[in-house]
Amino acid sequence: METSWIVTVAALWGVGTGLLIPHAAYRLSVPPDEPWRAACPAGHLFIGAGNGWLGRARCTDGDSYGPSTPLLATASAVACAVLAAAVGTHPELVVWLLLVPAGVLLAVVDFAVHRLPDIVTLPFAVITLALLGAATLLPGTDGRWTTALLGSFALGGSYFVLFLLTPRSFGFGDVKLALALGGVLGWYGWAIVMIGTFAGYLFGALYGIALILAGRASRTSRIPFGPFLLAGAFAGVLLGSHG
Repeated sequence: METSWIVTVAALWGVGTGLLIPHAAYRLSVPPDEPWRAACPAGHLFIGAGNGWLGRARCTDGDSYGPSTPLLATASAVACAVLAAAVGTHPELVVWLLLVPAGVLLAVVDFAVHRLPDIVTLPFAVITLALLGAATLLPGTDGRWTTALLGSFALGGSYFVLFLLTPRSFGFGDVKLALALGGVLGWYGWAIVMIGTFAGYLFGALYGIALILAGRASRTSRIPFGPFLLAGAFAGVLLGSHG
């Protein structure tokens, strides 16, 4: 009964936060070196709290734009519910639930324009490590902040080397995202860091192969890697929570 209650609350949290993502995703989905969108497709300027960053992507005349609100709300709800079912009552569940909206936002933007904005990735990394540090102070945690911190540096450093070696196929945004994901995976130990990282590469490779088979890409085409790094970290958390 307790687990069912936690899963329900987590799913509701996912729905609520998912409803806030579309507007931010629309504003951030611009090519590199371009300013964030300041108006809807009809030209109406964004105003309001936070300069109009959160909420549904809907024009004043009622027309929707940007990513699908129901799709994002559903994706966030499913991710949160699955995490709650796997992690249970451990304090780090709160951390994972707080990180889900940012992860979904980054995945949507990267799929749209092959970009992982600093305005999200850098706070994402800092907040991840800070929240895990706070979780360590609570009873019942099922992880270690020391390996989370080291995992963050290790994965971020490894991806930075890859960026230097293959800048055409590996973006610097992926490097900054790796700082957060290394912390998430490192919470459960080095084995999970390796498994989650490998899973991300595997998901990305399968996606690329599927595009090639469908005739929508070639071997030299670039794909957004961020969503698959996030998916690998998600898989790592699920596996680590049962360790």
